[in-house]
This record gives sequence, C-alpha cells and structure tokens, in this order.
Amino acid sequence: MKHALHRLALILLAASALAYADEGVLRLATTTSTVDSGLLSVIVPRFEAFSGLKVGVTSAGSGAAMKLAEDGKADVVLVHSRAEEDRFVHAGFGVDRRDVMYNDFIIVGPPRDPAQVKKARGLKDALRRIVESGATFVSRGDESGTHEKEKACWREAGREPAPRQYISTGQGMGEVLVTASNLRGYTLSDRATYSAYRTRLELDPLVEGDPILFNPYGVIAVNPARNPQVNYRGATRFIDWITGPEGRRAIADFRVNGEQLFYPAPQ
Repeated sequence: MKHALHRLALILLAASALAYADEGVLRLATTTSTVDSGLLSVIVPRFEAFSGLKVGVTSAGSGAAMKLAEDGKADVVLVHSRAEEDRFVHAGFGVDRRDVMYNDFIIVGPPRDPAQVKKARGLKDALRRIVESGATFVSRGDESGTHEKEKACWREAGREPAPRQYISTGQGMGEVLVTASNLRGYTLSDRATYSAYRTRLELDPLVEGDPILFNPYGVIAVNPARNPQVNYRGATRFIDWITGPEGRRAIADFRVNGEQLFYPAPQ
C-alpha cells in the first residue's frame, strides 16, 4: 500500500508537468552493453509496439547514463552498477528501482595467453599473473559499471598493473575489446558484448564463474520531483513492461549465435 501511494503521488506530480514532457517519447539512457550486444534492438521495438511510445536511446557507461538522468536528459535508466544506482536513488534523482536481469563478467585475453591466465586458480591469481608477466591490460577507464567492477577486481587481487602495461581508453566495451585484440592484451568484459563481438576478435574467455564477476542490471525512473519535465508515466510503463512477463520473455529469448546472454532477475 505504501509503495502504491508513493507511485500515485509521483504520477500526480508528473501529470502537473505534462506541458514540459513529450508524452509520446521516452528517453532511455543505458549502458553500452545493452546496445552493443544487440539486446535493445530486439526489446525496444516490442515495447514501442506495446506502449505506442517512441523510445530514444542514449548509450554510455552506467555512470554517464545516470549523470544524464540527473541533468533531466533522460526519463529512465537501464544500467549495471549497483553501488552507483543506490547512490543515485538515495540522492533523490531516481525512484522505483527494480532488478531487471543479470549475466556475468569475464576476463578475456589472447589465445596464446602469455600470462598463463587460464591456469590461474581464480580471479585474484589471474590478475596477479597479468601484473607479474608485464602483459598489457586494456581498461574502459570511463567510470562505467564495467570500469567500477574492474577496479573492484584489482582491489580484490591486492595488486595493480604498472602504468606501462595499463591502457585506459575512455571508450565503450566494443572498442575496448577490439583494442585488446589488436594489442594482444587482456581485459574485463561483460559476457554479452564479448559474445556479440567474438567473431571479429582474437580473444578467448580465460576467467569466468568467480562470484565477484556477477553482473546485475537495474532499471530506474527519473524522479519527477527533481526533474518535473521528465516523462514519468512513460518511465513507469517501461519499468512495468521490462520486469513483467513480456519483457522477461524478450530478455530470456534473446540469443547471439545460439547463446543466451541475459537472464531475467528472480522474482
């Protein structure tokens, strides 16, 4: 009941701002992996057909996507950086956060594997091998959800690569994978983007399955109390759809080369 009353109050607030929002358009800010993997090219048309809304997608790192939302330049965000998501909500910029889906991160590297990462006993040992071998590690370096996860992995390992072996690109996941492949280096990738790019890369998955590599995604409406011009009604329709039966089915059915890349969050 409390949740329903809260949402009703926000809807009434949003209704008072209809002069500002284009009710026929929904602005979605999202992480690069949902675009690079091809997921959004499948699920957005389904939501548009269901809702009658036109969705405009802006793809960036999770941190940048939430910054767009803070500035009122998005109505809803779909991201994968839980600590940043919680801060976004607690600061009053977002409301109605829900778990959407999950997959995992992997460490990928050149098939010859000069750091012998594939022989590592877990993630910490793998990162230590990269450091001690002097091998190249390519980072997104863009404060995205993937970059935040990478930094957490280095903290977990208790080691950091030397400046000469660490390349911070400031680019999205697809570009980072191509760079790592060209340089015969290692990188941390979400599984979905790696699978979508795999045929054009000389990179193999070398570390997977460690609990720290779990990768959950959340969806959050932008708070109309902070940004009255947002399309809150459209945002709540998207949240209800993507976490409902049709959205969950679209996520579960999405495949690249026969491989399921995202799994709906448990209900």
